[in-house]
Amino acid sequence: MKTVRVVAALLERDGLLFAARRSPERREGGLWELPGGKVEPGESDEAALRRELREELSVEVEVGAFVAESTHAYAHGAVTLVGYRCRLVAGEPVLRDHDAARWLAAGALHDVTWAPADLPLLAAWQA
Repeated sequence: MKTVRVVAALLERDGLLFAARRSPERREGGLWELPGGKVEPGESDEAALRRELREELSVEVEVGAFVAESTHAYAHGAVTLVGYRCRLVAGEPVLRDHDAARWLAAGALHDVTWAPADLPLLAAWQA
């Protein structure tokens, strides 16, 4: 099974974490995730994360420290999800690939149903 490298933003503001729900027509539709996307060949994780957030949410971010990495096998293939702390530097999120979004406090993270690959990153963020 092929494994795809995907970067994820632990996008923080005022102690809250940004979460987005995958649109129903997408794979894993209805599950919540940290925004991000696939790393293209020759692209660094940081560059991929800035590009993906620009494309998905119309925001500019500063990519910070590595948080955690997880690998999960979905029915469609395996994903290695690599999470980094991020900070908004320009814009407010505009949803393009998602149908809902929330800023969640640490105590409210489990108020939504997360994609399985995201769970280890959330645990590391809270540690």
